[in-house]
Amino acid sequence: MSLKSTNKVDTNKYELEIEIGAEAFEEAVQKAYLKNKGRIQVPGFRKGKAPRKLIEKTYGEAFFYEDAVNLIYGEAVDSAVKEAGLELVARPDVEITAVDKATGVAMKAVCIVKPEVEITDYKGIEVEKAVKAVEDEDIDKEIKKLLEKNVRIVTVDDRAAELGDTVTIDFEGFKDDVAFDGGKAEDFDLELGSGQFIPGFEDAIVGHSTGEQFEINVTFPEQYQVADLAGAPAVFKINLKAITKKEYPEADDDMIQESTEFDTLEDFKADARKKLEEQNEKAADNAVENFLFDKIVENMKAEVPEVMFDNRANEMVNELAARLRSQGISMDMYMQYTGQTADQLKSTYMEQATRQVKLRLALEQIVKNEGIEATDEEVENEIKTIAENNNITVDEVMKYITKEGVAKDIAVGKAVDLVKESAVIK
Repeated sequence: MSLKSTNKVDTNKYELEIEIGAEAFEEAVQKAYLKNKGRIQVPGFRKGKAPRKLIEKTYGEAFFYEDAVNLIYGEAVDSAVKEAGLELVARPDVEITAVDKATGVAMKAVCIVKPEVEITDYKGIEVEKAVKAVEDEDIDKEIKKLLEKNVRIVTVDDRAAELGDTVTIDFEGFKDDVAFDGGKAEDFDLELGSGQFIPGFEDAIVGHSTGEQFEINVTFPEQYQVADLAGAPAVFKINLKAITKKEYPEADDDMIQESTEFDTLEDFKADARKKLEEQNEKAADNAVENFLFDKIVENMKAEVPEVMFDNRANEMVNELAARLRSQGISMDMYMQYTGQTADQLKSTYMEQATRQVKLRLALEQIVKNEGIEATDEEVENEIKTIAENNNITVDEVMKYITKEGVAKDIAVGKAVDLVKESAVIK
């Protein structure tokens, strides 16, 4: 097997001319014969017992050529790509140009490679870090969340329904005195004022009491999703079966002691403030990081092959499918729920995929510019960490990754640190 020539035919595209010698091709033909002879019937021989030369005489000398080429071409292409020093971003498009017993196999492989990248001004990027202050109203929201966890639902039987109450109702809707599909339910719980129903429906229940049966008149919105009902007046017959309301505890030391690990309300507030400050600090750091990433992508020059964006989007869809499978949901079921086709789903990831690919290319170029490397110790420690995090052995981890890949990821991480540490944060 040999690489005869390497020709750049376009931006990020090379054509390799590859030859597989007659001796190597003969070995592949023999392997193809041994692989397939068991299913070949030749008159005068038991199935699978016919000699190769007789099979070739009966069916033609080229009978095993296709299988032989399939057995050998992949290794030949991989070897040629390695010899040419190309870093591919997709499987090459291979064309077999000649197959001959005397001379072997000739082929062409069109290869799409990683682009050449230039990047400047990635050190000393100026960025403003804005940390949102924690206000008293933010603390009040945390207290409200705690109160929601301790709320009691009590039955109301001494007054009519009010906004904020939850009512249990039976209802049926009519248009022109005819019941319409989807307009009927029993024992339906509705929070008044939630906006769950069309305008006017919930307000019309306010003022009615448990046990009342009544009618309400509403008009469907002009843009309602059911065409027959859009803009139409309707009558709903209501049976109000129950009214409940939320009863909140007092936000005091007793409530805090009963529902948290703190002794006083002030202790809870102080802890809530501290956690919110930490969250805001982290959010500000993330915003700074995203700004820096956007800036280095902006400062990068490269003609990136579209296939790289496409491949990354496919990976993201596959990652989603894996997460869904872990929850017992198939991709077909997910797309049915979301009303998306496979192409539409993939398109939702395209912008994010494009940014990730460009960012990775920029960071990899910074690694080259700065001569950044990962030590053997760092690589070994990272592999151990991956094994521990996934509760598997190092040997199992190495079935899915390579040390070279881990080293590259570590180096890229160091490039990120370089960009962040050199940034001028205001």
